[in-house]
Amino acid sequence: MSITVILIIITALISISAFSNQKIMGDLIFYPPAVSNNNQYYRFITCGFIHADYAHLIFNMFSFYMFGQFVEEGFAYIFGNAGKVLYLLLYLLALIASLLPTYFKNKNNELYRSLGASGAVSAVIFAGIMLKPDLKMGLIFLPVMIPGFVFGPVYLLISAWLDKKGNDNINHSAHIWGALFGIAFLIVAGQISGEYDAVGQFVDKVRAYFN
Repeated sequence: MSITVILIIITALISISAFSNQKIMGDLIFYPPAVSNNNQYYRFITCGFIHADYAHLIFNMFSFYMFGQFVEEGFAYIFGNAGKVLYLLLYLLALIASLLPTYFKNKNNELYRSLGASGAVSAVIFAGIMLKPDLKMGLIFLPVMIPGFVFGPVYLLISAWLDKKGNDNINHSAHIWGALFGIAFLIVAGQISGEYDAVGQFVDKVRAYFN
């Protein structure tokens, strides 16, 4: 069983349990003052395994499945035996990295809560774009499919605009920083291992798209 499927099963089980149990929800949700005052750093990760409702859960896990399988296989191909471990690290570290700006902005805000795997899912999607920039992608409100290297900047610009508006109760900041972390993680992993020039490969594939 792939790591992607295992993470989806775990997330679904915990999320569904939390829907009807406010204690589970309260114990796992990202609550910045609990981190600042009680050192509950685990919330950076546990909040990624709970969701607001079934629609939130299904959307995130469907997006994760669509890209996760491909990225997991790509990591295994590039990094060999270390690929599975690196892929799991990408997901878990992205949960933390995507929430750091949110934490510093709201560390004493007793009214703030955040939950969901969106930051990690964004990291996986953007790592996928780096691996295959010509992959056709689309948005719900965009009725055309566009290559990933175009989709990525469009997605980030829309997320930045929505984050600035800040009136929809969605943590768009986590989407942005998760996406950027996914790109950075693949670049750094490739450099450290010496197995993959992520930027060079990305540029070559974009050039090939136009040829």
